[in-house]
Amino acid sequence: MRCRSIIGCVIAITLLYAARARSQENIELDVGELGEMVQVAEEWAKENLDEEVLQSLPEVDRQEVERFLNQFQTQLKGQYVLDLAALKDAAKAVLPVLDAHEATKPYAAWLRSRLDYLDVAEQFRKNQPPPKAGEPAKPPLNPSPAVEQKVWKQQLSDREWPKGASDLVPKLKPIFTAEKVPAQLVWVAEVESGFNPAARSPVGAAGLFQLMPETAKSLGLRRWPLDQRYQPEPSAQAAAKYLRRLHSQFGDWRLALAAYNAGEGRVRGLLDRNQTRNFDSIATQLPAETQMFVPKVEATILRREGVSLGKLSKPER
Repeated sequence: MRCRSIIGCVIAITLLYAARARSQENIELDVGELGEMVQVAEEWAKENLDEEVLQSLPEVDRQEVERFLNQFQTQLKGQYVLDLAALKDAAKAVLPVLDAHEATKPYAAWLRSRLDYLDVAEQFRKNQPPPKAGEPAKPPLNPSPAVEQKVWKQQLSDREWPKGASDLVPKLKPIFTAEKVPAQLVWVAEVESGFNPAARSPVGAAGLFQLMPETAKSLGLRRWPLDQRYQPEPSAQAAAKYLRRLHSQFGDWRLALAAYNAGEGRVRGLLDRNQTRNFDSIATQLPAETQMFVPKVEATILRREGVSLGKLSKPER
């Protein structure tokens, strides 16, 4: 296989590794299989990525970025947290390319705030016991909520405030309070965007709180002539409203955050299927990103405010 750029080589190797990790079979992809993966990546990019934004990249870099973003989105939505570890090197190779072009910096901000997921997934992968001699490899086990909480607490134990937080947090906390939700939840913005209002995901979420277009519309935000998702105060008000709405449905902040990330229907379906109303009972069945997102938010709030999600007050009526 020939690579036309360093990033291309990194991503090609990543695609091979990730596919093997998902199948848990010690076989190599043939050219046809790799071509099929590349085709899927290109089709995904056409449907989801903003062509005008990516046009600012040189052609070779653009193709490699599209492939990486496709693979990353696939793994975030996938079942296994450990699969994310395969993308660590590729993410670090792609990030400088996105940062080097003004039009793609919003993607860089989105990706940068998710590099922790790859580091933590790598920790989990290294801690997996090797298969016993003569036994076939088993699908990777997702870490339990207790293990996730412990590792995320360690991961963020010495994390300094992100750039922009010192200016934005004092302005946004009163907005959360006015919406009758705990002001500490403003730190969701650190996890979602690193407090960069320009952050944008490849699937259309935008702003400090990474609101999707339809969600933003349902919460009263305008997208034209100026997209209010990129404005700190309106986006904070919408995020606070949304979190209050989710808590009213699920009665628990961890479930509310899971629904914020994975969608209300996904969480409600898992709760009904498992006949439970407890986050821990469904945590390992959530998408890989959500399994990381909820404990990271909890660890972030604990680091910044010294309080756990379980101690946060319920929304006032």
